[in-house]
Amino acid sequence: MLTLTKNDITLQQSAADKTTAIKAIAKQLATKGLVAENYVDGMLNREQQNSTFLGNGIAIPHGTVDTRELVNQTGVAIHHFPQGVNWGDDNVVYVAIGIAAKSDEHLGILKQLTKVLSADGVEEKLKQAQTEADIIALLNGEVQFEADFDASLIQLLFPASDMIQMSAVAGGLLKNSGNAESAFVAELVTKEPTHLGKGLWLVSTDKGVKRSGMSIVTTANGCEFNELPVKGLIAIASCNASHQAFLTTITKAITEQQQESILSATSEQLLAMFSTSTEETTVNADADNTAIFKIKNAHGLHARPGAMLVAEAKKYESKITVLNVNGDGNAVNAKSLMKVIALGVKHGHELQFTADGADAKEALAGIGAAIASGLGEG
Repeated sequence: MLTLTKNDITLQQSAADKTTAIKAIAKQLATKGLVAENYVDGMLNREQQNSTFLGNGIAIPHGTVDTRELVNQTGVAIHHFPQGVNWGDDNVVYVAIGIAAKSDEHLGILKQLTKVLSADGVEEKLKQAQTEADIIALLNGEVQFEADFDASLIQLLFPASDMIQMSAVAGGLLKNSGNAESAFVAELVTKEPTHLGKGLWLVSTDKGVKRSGMSIVTTANGCEFNELPVKGLIAIASCNASHQAFLTTITKAITEQQQESILSATSEQLLAMFSTSTEETTVNADADNTAIFKIKNAHGLHARPGAMLVAEAKKYESKITVLNVNGDGNAVNAKSLMKVIALGVKHGHELQFTADGADAKEALAGIGAAIASGLGEG
């Protein structure tokens, strides 16, 4: 993982256009000894090929593949533009992250940065940043915008015999994920949960919480608490307001008397139900609308081939998700450059595409052809 320091960040910059901004960033990369002086030519050429604007007010200017020999050491130079810089097509950049990478190690940098910067609200926070520490905290994910909820925080059909066991398991999941400490688990076990109806219960606390998150536990046994049935327990660890989206989903289910939709859901269905991102889309996967393609590009899906892949996906009306079979197993929107780059795809990795719509077959065929042709790199 890239470790950012205050020396990587230059605050309160201004630039008339992106060319001026890139030249300034390239100069700093050279001054730091990361690249040769003429690396700037590769950065400008790369920008002419495809814009390095990622969205959310962020750009990642970097050199072309054939200028990697000019890189002495992998690193970054981050410039903060509080007034914004026009990066073309009316896209405004507030933070430009200049990247110098000797090989595929830059994919790890991109994966780290894009996952952090894809959260809603980051753009405004970066725009308003006052210190290097503010930006470092944002880029390192120390400022939480979305509460944590993933497969590791779900335990279905646990053989619990009472509510204490349910609370202990729910709390243990959040403790094991790093969201809370032992004091949190102890608090859950002694705190009386709230019955949401039809056997679904809710318990929450801010005691011993390090990051907001949610766990869900259902039971395979028929047990009771206060003479009411216990079928499932939702536990929320809260230290900020990022869990509010989860509460909104829960409230909607209760209002519509759809508690069973939570109690009977699979892990995948729960993740989709409580997803706070509109970028990630769940579609029905079957043999007709799913295909796997191997990436042949020598340096994986860096920004240029990634942009070509996204451009191909955007030609079709179907919803298209892509999963890096060799990655962390999360499917993302294939029409989002930020999400695609965050997959960290290297040479030889296999991507599984799933399309849902009237032109699903055509979309998969087109994507397959684009990958086979090298995504603009031959």
